[in-house]
Amino acid sequence: MDRERFEWLVAKALEGLPEEFSGRLDNIDIVVQDEPTSSQLTDAGLKPGQTLLGLYQGVPQTRRGRHYGTVVPDKITIFQRPIEARCGDESEVRAEIQRVVICLLYTSPSPRDLST
Repeated sequence: MDRERFEWLVAKALEGLPEEFSGRLDNIDIVVQDEPTSSQLTDAGLKPGQTLLGLYQGVPQTRRGRHYGTVVPDKITIFQRPIEARCGDESEVRAEIQRVVICLLYTSPSPRDLST
């Protein structure tokens, strides 16, 4: 699918997040990238043939103290092609985006947790 449609699905997936997760999106930019770079894969310690579905870059919310503020936004990158490759239709894509975002927000996982 084209980038515009995928970004629309990302927006719809974010709109459909339960409040306990959507409320955690403050000071976080959500961006779409075709695929992870080789540097992102290497930094994540992934083996050949593995990829990332999403990546959180910044200070995990579980590690933010009361003095956290006035900082540049953290970033969640959603990787379009790996998500499309594991989904059969748009509803699956949307659900997978939600799963990835929730996992990144809720557990502050290592990139390895969101690899395939």
